[in-house]
Amino acid sequence: MSQNDLRLGVNIDHVATVRNARGGAYPDPIRAAKLAEEAGADGITAHLREDRRHITDADIDGLMAALTVPLNFEMAATDEMQKIALRHKPHAVCIVPEKREERTTEGGLEVAREENKLAHFIAPLRDAGCRVSIFIAADPAQIEAAHRIGAEVIELHTGAYCDHHAEGDFAARDAELDRLRDMATFAHSLGLEVHAGHGLTYETVAPVAAFPEVVELNIGHFLIGEAVFRGLTPAVQEMRRLMDAARRGDVA
Repeated sequence: MSQNDLRLGVNIDHVATVRNARGGAYPDPIRAAKLAEEAGADGITAHLREDRRHITDADIDGLMAALTVPLNFEMAATDEMQKIALRHKPHAVCIVPEKREERTTEGGLEVAREENKLAHFIAPLRDAGCRVSIFIAADPAQIEAAHRIGAEVIELHTGAYCDHHAEGDFAARDAELDRLRDMATFAHSLGLEVHAGHGLTYETVAPVAAFPEVVELNIGHFLIGEAVFRGLTPAVQEMRRLMDAARRGDVA
């Protein structure tokens, strides 16, 4: 992969959400992961929540067995999730905040106030060979803390940027985009690998994809929703096309 390449991680959580609504086996998130892989995804993301509202333990077993691209295992910083990650040893582990009452991940992890705890939490994961990523807001204090605890990767939370765009508050959107750009540069200067994700759509992906310091975007909910209308393969292919065009500077 050259310096200008940008990886796409496809989150298949909400295929499992649809499946679980009926309590059966269909649609199968592992099938979705393989389709995304064939359509150009560079990796698959799955969030095993404590309440198992979508992805299940069996899904993680299946993904580890089926994928030829890396699995990014999203999880909360709990003993249970650490044990699961250490058993499977996925390519990457992304530590995210988690509240049972939230519909989706609402913000970045609070690293600065939990440095000692998180440093001890991620050390065994790194020792096991997992690349540890921390999902955080575009805030210098959180980035510095992530660096201090030994994380190799940060994933910048793009939700506020996308929400402002959806609400038509373009001044706030552009301010948040500037913040994301500055923090991507800052994190890169510390030697951190920079990823980004949450809420990205065809309309919002290009400006973030154009950041030269960002090497991976993780996108899920929008792609699964778009797949209802156009199919998962063309949905992923279109996101891949837009990302690549933005990276080349061709955003027309």
